[in-house]
Amino acid sequence: MENSGLVVHGQSAPFSTALRSLVNNPWHSDICFVVGQERQEVFAHRCLLACRCNFFQRLLGPGVPSPVVLSTVPAEAFLAVLEFLYTNSVKLHRHSVLEVLTAAVEYGLEELGELCLEFVVKVLDVELVCEALQVAVSFGLGALQERCITFIEAHSQEVLRTRGFLELSATALLPVLRSDKLCVDETELIQAARSWARVGAAVLDQPVAEVAAPVVRELRLALLAPAELSALEEQNRREPFIPVWTPVTELRSILPRGDEEQGPGTSVSVVTRFPLQVEQIVEAWKCHALQRGDAARSAPCRRRRGTLPRDHHRFLDFRFK
Repeated sequence: MENSGLVVHGQSAPFSTALRSLVNNPWHSDICFVVGQERQEVFAHRCLLACRCNFFQRLLGPGVPSPVVLSTVPAEAFLAVLEFLYTNSVKLHRHSVLEVLTAAVEYGLEELGELCLEFVVKVLDVELVCEALQVAVSFGLGALQERCITFIEAHSQEVLRTRGFLELSATALLPVLRSDKLCVDETELIQAARSWARVGAAVLDQPVAEVAAPVVRELRLALLAPAELSALEEQNRREPFIPVWTPVTELRSILPRGDEEQGPGTSVSVVTRFPLQVEQIVEAWKCHALQRGDAARSAPCRRRRGTLPRDHHRFLDFRFK
């Protein structure tokens, strides 16, 4: 009978330490990366990267010259990726973990990504949560997105004052504005959304109302008292934020029937086009005038967790869920 072999293990710590010493070590390295905007040189070993990661196996195929430029990944995050590939462990830091997570997703390193997600949840705070939400939305990380939204719901006022909130994309901001559990009054949320749109307008060189258009429909103007709604309307005249839709008149020439080959005819039709989107401010006033929440079904009027009570709220049909 043939004897079966027995796998025995030596000490893992010295092995890990030895491999860690090879991270960014030019000794016997056969590939150099130029990473980040600082164009930092990082040394590595092709065979180790290729056997540990399919991304690098494809990237470092035969004939690929050195150095390889990876300008979108910061040097610190790339070194963390290498540390994980060499040692199957990594030291994470709060200030760079989202960059490591982004690299892990892009390079298909699921285990590293899970380690990063666990770390993010542990260190999540007011300053980090919006940046984490943006990463979650960008890469479809549903569990992280839910965790970030829950955190924002509990710390709404503090989060709205952060730089990270102002830098959110419209796609990432939408799930925040759709939440019924935000602990903030609508007036503060409107002001925060206006500040967000101003920053976006400056960055994109576009009008504030154009930048705000994808998200303003989630603002619940019907929650405002008449005096607050009037003030918002006046401010919106001075600085357009909530789009005001007006009829558009279009002039169109008409070809006489049967004379298409002779060129355009001289008759002109006037076509007036009314946009389908209803002005939010008008809908909010309708809610006040009719004293029924169902009069403004096209404009959300559910009270949020942090909505301050106003006299007309007793007419709203939609209850907090």
